[in-house]
Amino acid sequence: MKKNLIVAAGLVVALFAAGCENKTESQGAEVAAAAADQALAQPVDNPNVASEADAVVVSENAPVMTFDETEYDFGTIKQGEVVNHTFTFTNTGASPLIIENASATCGCTVPQWTTEPVAPGRKGEIKVQFNSTGKSGQQQPTVTVRANTQPNIVRVAMKGNVEASNTPTAGSEGPVKRN
Repeated sequence: MKKNLIVAAGLVVALFAAGCENKTESQGAEVAAAAADQALAQPVDNPNVASEADAVVVSENAPVMTFDETEYDFGTIKQGEVVNHTFTFTNTGASPLIIENASATCGCTVPQWTTEPVAPGRKGEIKVQFNSTGKSGQQQPTVTVRANTQPNIVRVAMKGNVEASNTPTAGSEGPVKRN
């Protein structure tokens, strides 16, 4: 039985050896380089990346969102305080401006925006509320605004420092008992 297994294994090794091409290292490197060049020559079909054919042409009649300020410094506040600020913009373009959406970087920041189309030359608002509960240190909540403008995404931000509250917290000895 062992003799048959050894003979069968020998035949398999002989078949593999005879079936393989004899390539030198330089031939293998040339084949690998050719395969790499071919892979680079073929573009990857990625729907998330704009190609040159998809390039956006800026229309001279497009609406333009021009902000009075894109960053508001609220200074230093105590933890738990709420900061409200209104970012005002003007449509300096030639057609009505429509805000599709405004989203914040975290749940502590809530934007509200002008929902009606803003006519050329008119002003609109984005009201931002930042709740500092549970926050401490430097903060920079950002609101991303998507509109029918070029570019279609604009960001406004608030920044400032949140001082930690004086409320005792659990230490290495365990929870702190208040009287």
